[in-house]
Amino acid sequence: MIYDIRQVTTYRYASPVAYARHVLRLTPIDRPGQRVHATALDVQPAPMARREGSDFFGNRMTWIELDQAHATLSVRVAARVAVKHDLPPASDTTQPWESIREQAFASIDLSANSPAHYVFASRQVPLDPEIRIYAAASFPSGRPILVGASDLMRRIKTDFIYETGVTTVSTTAPMSFALRRGVCQDFAHIMISGLRGLGLAAAYVSGYLRTGALTGADAMHAWVLVWCGEEVGWVGLDPTNAVLAGDDHVVLAIGRDYADVAPIDGVIVASGGQRLAVSVSVTPVP
Repeated sequence: MIYDIRQVTTYRYASPVAYARHVLRLTPIDRPGQRVHATALDVQPAPMARREGSDFFGNRMTWIELDQAHATLSVRVAARVAVKHDLPPASDTTQPWESIREQAFASIDLSANSPAHYVFASRQVPLDPEIRIYAAASFPSGRPILVGASDLMRRIKTDFIYETGVTTVSTTAPMSFALRRGVCQDFAHIMISGLRGLGLAAAYVSGYLRTGALTGADAMHAWVLVWCGEEVGWVGLDPTNAVLAGDDHVVLAIGRDYADVAPIDGVIVASGGQRLAVSVSVTPVP
């Protein structure tokens, strides 16, 4: 499947911003099952300085600096991306979750793709005991890792209410778990906290859904990668929709939690508040 992706992010400030520095994580890159045909990233007003690079996890980053007063910041992304994911193995053929846990903690690999980076607490995903107990119900002794992870994913879909406006980008997993509601970021954080609490490696994915396909489309989306051992590797699960991440999902960035992959971050010199508007379309190319 080939998609044309368009995203417009607009900040409107209560008073003019005199100076700003931002880091953008809005450019998709080639990944297993995903190939980028073309990308364009436009910023208005035009930055005085701009440079490109990558972070430790391989995500594409753009650093910008603006020194002219501005009341609005607009970031436009256009990309054409081909997505074709291999089907994961049958869930019941994956190894027992206890074995996967042992492999993750025994790993001496420190590359970006290693499970070693994804088994511990991170800034927005503490190892909460209540979430661990909730997750443990999906992992009785000897259960295959992907069977357990899929069951946890479906339980989150059933037990939590998708509702915008009740959480923010800074909401942690225990906070949204207590609310029993939130959006895709919250559900991903809860699932990650539960898996890591059991010693299993889980990563956070930001990206997009095909327009009209599932809950969370027409906005940025988030889901989870679960490490299923050396042979199987990482498998994507979407707790917002209770589906395996497939050809409807386009990866933008991968990290330990939202803080690692925030699409726009930085500092501004200004007073007063700001309003944010984001529009997203992911359209199949005939």
